[in-house]
Amino acid sequence: MRLAFLALLACLATPLAAEMRVPESQAEISMGFVPVVKNAAPAVVNIYARRIVNVRSSPFQNDPFFQDLFRDFGTPRQRVQNSLGSGVILSADGIVVSNYHVVGEATDIRVVLNDRREYSVRVLLSDEDSDLAILQLDGAETMPALRLRDSDTLEVGELVLAIGNPFGVGQTVTSGIVSGLARSGTATGNARGYFIQTDAPINPGNSGGALVDMNGHLIGINTRILSRSGGSNGIGFAIPSALVAQFVAQARAGKTAFERPWAGISGQSVTADMAEGLGLSQPGGLIISQIHPDSAFAQAGFAPGDVITAVDGAPVNTASEMIYRMSVAGLGAQAMITRLRDGQAEEIAVTLAGAPDQPPRATLTTDERSAIPGMVLSTVNPAVIAEHGLSLTAAGAIVEDPGRIGARAGLRRGDILRDINDVAVPDSATAEALLAEGGRFLNLGVQRGTRRMTMRFRL
Repeated sequence: MRLAFLALLACLATPLAAEMRVPESQAEISMGFVPVVKNAAPAVVNIYARRIVNVRSSPFQNDPFFQDLFRDFGTPRQRVQNSLGSGVILSADGIVVSNYHVVGEATDIRVVLNDRREYSVRVLLSDEDSDLAILQLDGAETMPALRLRDSDTLEVGELVLAIGNPFGVGQTVTSGIVSGLARSGTATGNARGYFIQTDAPINPGNSGGALVDMNGHLIGINTRILSRSGGSNGIGFAIPSALVAQFVAQARAGKTAFERPWAGISGQSVTADMAEGLGLSQPGGLIISQIHPDSAFAQAGFAPGDVITAVDGAPVNTASEMIYRMSVAGLGAQAMITRLRDGQAEEIAVTLAGAPDQPPRATLTTDERSAIPGMVLSTVNPAVIAEHGLSLTAAGAIVEDPGRIGARAGLRRGDILRDINDVAVPDSATAEALLAEGGRFLNLGVQRGTRRMTMRFRL
């Protein structure tokens, strides 16, 4: 709930120091943004990351079909990838936040402060979907740090500054305004959708840098820009500070991967035509089309056809907004969900929880007796559904790794084995047993995304 979230920010945020206003005197106009920059800039750092990757030279590497069949084709070579970005110090003991795409899977990370001090760092927690990573400076003491402001208090039109290290030229400050809120599905890459939109120029190297208000408080982490040319003449997106606070809390609690609540529902935004059919005065909210019986929402009495309009009083109109609101509330929190059913609005308390890992996923690797040896299979359960983004009705054994032979046969990671030789597959153990039965022919019923197919082999 809202009070729980404010308590979460207590150690990282302070109330606004002054009411937002425009400069009124010549002296204030002459100073411009100088006081804000002096306060915020020391806490924004440059990040240099290096990773070593194995690459293979193959004529099929960009082919959507043959790249899996020939993924082991060619001689592997190691190549060093370097990335440049920014980060923000959030506490005196050296907690730093940046983007996953800056530091993810890096083997060597160096952080350089505004005063040229350098530190090595450890990655405490990272999440590719949210494009956030929490780092710890080694041996850091009394670091300059930015305070978090609750991003839900932002308004369109507020002046903001973006601070980072674009193009590696050194720390740079650009100005703009908040041009939009609750932007979802507009940024590119893996960032999962809910952003602050700004017209402050954001260039390569600004990723992971600070978006601050006129009090020098952190309101967001710059993540990317939407531009036709790829330059700064576009609109920038920042990850809200409310989500950053949850990442810091989980990192301090010892988590190494971000854990977000699982709704266990699927649905679509209510359009104007749908609103009329539902008897609503205006479009808005998310109508439930499917719900998993093991989800917290099903246990709270939600059903297909219900419309969710708000989480803890904050409106939601897309699935991305709902995921964001649940992530900000956090695991174990009791969120108040506003539901519309038969034209009547009602607030229902839902205790947010992760996707249950039941029945056990029972991950196994098929042995040499199998028709497809070396394939890694897991039983589909709610946790697997959440991890792989599967349909809520998915069932069977999922291919975690097809192995060399499975890949050559055309199987891919994420494929679901629904039946083998016309026998239904409820779990990984059954799939393993059926694959080891022998015979001259093998028929696999496979679900790949929304497609169902049958793969036939002669053994």
